[in-house]
Amino acid sequence: MADFFDALEDKHVEMISKQPVFFVATAAEGARINLSPKGYDAFRVLSATQVAYLDLGGSGNETHAHLAADGRITIMFCNFQQPALILRIYGRGRAVLPQDSEWDDLVSHFTLLPGTRQIFVIDVENVQTSCGWGVPFMEYQEERQTLKKAHAQSNPDEWAAKHALRISSIDGLPTRATDRYIAGE
Repeated sequence: MADFFDALEDKHVEMISKQPVFFVATAAEGARINLSPKGYDAFRVLSATQVAYLDLGGSGNETHAHLAADGRITIMFCNFQQPALILRIYGRGRAVLPQDSEWDDLVSHFTLLPGTRQIFVIDVENVQTSCGWGVPFMEYQEERQTLKKAHAQSNPDEWAAKHALRISSIDGLPTRATDRYIAGE
């Protein structure tokens, strides 16, 4: 049985804070549906009706393209321990890049990671919880360091030049490129 809420409640925030992975789904008309797993300490609850996550450069920029075209986004958390629970955040999102006026305020909520290219801000429209009884028990071991290490070893000028060229999705939808390399902490 699914339960719906208009905003995040304390019990939802507590569950979210314990999860080492979350999933992001977006879509735009005529484009592929994008579904991506996310790790690291990159997700923040800004308020009961707004969340955000730090995004590192990767193989594409589909989430950015879809949000610019359509705005819809779903974030899903699964509790792989007890109690069984799935939590989805349905909302409308947007990308905030380092060159944007909102950046300085938003970035204060995060520890920057090497290769950070944007922060996605999501205005929560609904929160849904469901049983999660079919989700297996899994043990968290540790973060993979590969992506952070690859970005940390990048030449900042070469990284910026490479990412400046990433101005469309795999389906040809436009994106805005970040204007600088972020070394992280």
